[in-house]
Amino acid sequence: MVGVFPEQRPRRLRTTPAMRRLVSETTLRPRQLILPMFVAEGAQAPRPISSMPGVVQHTRDTLRKAAVEAVNAGVGGLMLFGIPATRDAEGSGAIDEKGILNVALRDLRSELGDATVLMADTCLDEFTDHGHCGVLDADGAVDNDATLRVYAEMAVAQAEAGAHMLGPSGMMDGQVGVIRRALDEVGHSETAILAYATKYASAFFGPFREAVDSQLKGDRKTYQQDPGNGREALREIELDLGEGADLIMVKPALSYLDVVKAAADISPVPVAAYNISGEYAMVEAAAANGWLDRERTVLEVLTSIRRAGADLILSYWAAEAAAWLD
Repeated sequence: MVGVFPEQRPRRLRTTPAMRRLVSETTLRPRQLILPMFVAEGAQAPRPISSMPGVVQHTRDTLRKAAVEAVNAGVGGLMLFGIPATRDAEGSGAIDEKGILNVALRDLRSELGDATVLMADTCLDEFTDHGHCGVLDADGAVDNDATLRVYAEMAVAQAEAGAHMLGPSGMMDGQVGVIRRALDEVGHSETAILAYATKYASAFFGPFREAVDSQLKGDRKTYQQDPGNGREALREIELDLGEGADLIMVKPALSYLDVVKAAADISPVPVAAYNISGEYAMVEAAAANGWLDRERTVLEVLTSIRRAGADLILSYWAAEAAAWLD
């Protein structure tokens, strides 16, 4: 039988910093953090992203420098997004070995080797002139199977450019299996897949649209998930696991901590969660107004995602938080 006050005093385990550290249930370490980074074709200087204070579209040179600094701070990996100078309906810059994302992957692999896990966003939205994550059919809808064929080519290009891990984020049915087969067929069987298994059509993506200079008109509700659906997320996870995902991701994180928990409960592979642009922007805006203690809030946010069950967290605070943690 559980005792009652005064015999039971939970505050005994909160008396000193050393005591609290000893009994802490959730750890947050630099190695569990992944830094998303943006690189813009033709940029002569870093371009600030107004809705994400402190985050920039890098030049190739500043990307190298910032990547080395992040790795030295102890982050576990880097997720790279490319912003091309020109776009077309097929997103051909995603496949071109001279396209900005593939060039930047080569830059970082040359600079860092295997000192970190270099990841690439395997999606077309940054490269299409319509802003959707796939190619369109004659009626203007995203063509799932035609998109898969492009994803396969994109994945091979990224692996050959030096990515250790690919992040298919377009929420096309069958994307993980198609990418896995394409990689294996050309000898990239060791390139891992971080499947964006459950990605919601969220309002919190707003600042990201600025970050990648998105051309999107309309929305992505025909392929990203309804924010009200939880069981559907588990179905998506199971499908991606069946297709060979090496890790799975829930995106966004903060409004979907219940989904992160549910994913962790069923997944035999590591679970990642993406602490996305709108979540970052809210905290930064409140901190800038003096309404929140910035460092404490950032670490609390990241700890909450770990507590929910995420093994890895993608966050724009990754490098800064890594320095705080050490």
